[in-house]
Amino acid sequence: MIKIKQVILHTITQNLKTPFTSSIGHVTNRESILVEVIDEEGFTGWGEVVAFSTPWYTEETIFTSLHLLKDILIPLIVKQTINHPDDLQNIFKKIKRNNMAKASIEAAIWDLYAKKQKISLSMALGGTKEVIDCGVVIGISSTPNMIEQISCYVEEGYKRFKIKISPKQDIKIIEDIKKHFPNLPLMADANSAYTLKDVDRLKELDQFQLMMIEQPLGSDDIIDHAKLQEKLKTPICLDESIVSSEDAKQAIELGSCRVINIKPGRVGGLTESKKIHDLCQKRSIPVWCGGMLETGISRAHNIALASLANFTIPGDISSSTRYWEEDLVQPEIKAENGMINVPKQIGIGFKVNMEVIKKLRKSLIIIDPDDIEK
Repeated sequence: MIKIKQVILHTITQNLKTPFTSSIGHVTNRESILVEVIDEEGFTGWGEVVAFSTPWYTEETIFTSLHLLKDILIPLIVKQTINHPDDLQNIFKKIKRNNMAKASIEAAIWDLYAKKQKISLSMALGGTKEVIDCGVVIGISSTPNMIEQISCYVEEGYKRFKIKISPKQDIKIIEDIKKHFPNLPLMADANSAYTLKDVDRLKELDQFQLMMIEQPLGSDDIIDHAKLQEKLKTPICLDESIVSSEDAKQAIELGSCRVINIKPGRVGGLTESKKIHDLCQKRSIPVWCGGMLETGISRAHNIALASLANFTIPGDISSSTRYWEEDLVQPEIKAENGMINVPKQIGIGFKVNMEVIKKLRKSLIIIDPDDIEK
C-alpha cells in the first residue's frame, strides 16, 4: 500500500557527448524531467519524462508534460491509497494520451513499490533473465563516420546495430555497411520517412537481409503497413504506431508487422508495456525495448523491462558513457561484451546521484498533498 507524502519534479538539461540525428530530428541538448515520489514511510521511487523539447517524436514535449504532471496527474494520485502500480491505469484513464507524462509518474511508483516489497523491479515485473543483450543506434551522418562508429561498437561486443535511414540516405549506406560487415545483425529505422509510393525502393532493402525495418510509414498508420508488409520479405517493426496494447492487437491481426518495439514512455508506462509483451508472446511476435536518449534512471527501468522472456531482440540499452560525461545513477550503467547484468538489488537497482542532479537542474517543483485543493 502506497500513500504519497511528496512528489518532486527536477527539470534538468544535459549535453549529449555526440549530437544525434534522425530523419525527423536533431538533438544536441537533452532536457528531461525527473520524477521523485516519496511515500509516508519514507520510501522513494524515481521516474523520468522521456519526451523531447519539441514535438518531433510524439505530440508531447517537456513543457506539456510538466503541466500535465503538476496540474493534472499528480493531483489525481496524492490523496489516494495505491495498492499496486497497475492501479494508475484506472486512475489516469479519463486523461487522454499524454503517455510520457503518465509513464514518468508510473515508473516512480513501480520503483517505490518494488522497494517496499524488498524485491528488484525486474522481479516485480515478472522478469526472468539475469543478463540482457544490448544493441546500439547509429544516427545519420557521413558513411565513413557511421562505419567507424560501427567498428567501435563491434569491438565492444554489441549484439544488434540500428541505423537511421531516409529516402535520401538508405540503399547506398546500407550497401556500404554490408560490404564492411557482411554478417552484421543490422536493422534500419525510418522514423516514418516513407510512403506507399516508395514501395519499390523499400523492396530493394530485401537484398540486404536486414533484421527488420522500423516504422517505414506514418506514425498513425497500421493499414498501409499491412499492405507494405505483404510486399516485403524484410520484417516490419512498428514503433510510433503502437501506443497501447489495443494498437498492438490490431497491428498483429492485420499483419502490419512481424516485430514490435516497446518503449514505456510511448505506451504510457511499464504496466502497458507488460500487456503488449504478454500479447506478443502469445502471438509469437518478438519484441525489443527501444531507447529515447534517456538518463540512467529510465535506462534502469528499461533493463528491468527487457528481462521479461519475450524481449528476444537486443534493445537500445547501452552504456551510459555513449551519451553522457556523467550519468545520474551509480554505479554507472555499463555494457560488457554487449551485455548488461539485470540488477538484483531492490527497486531499479541503482543509486540516484543527487549531486549530479543538482548540477544539471534548471528548476525544482515540490508538491505536497496539502498543496492540492480537494
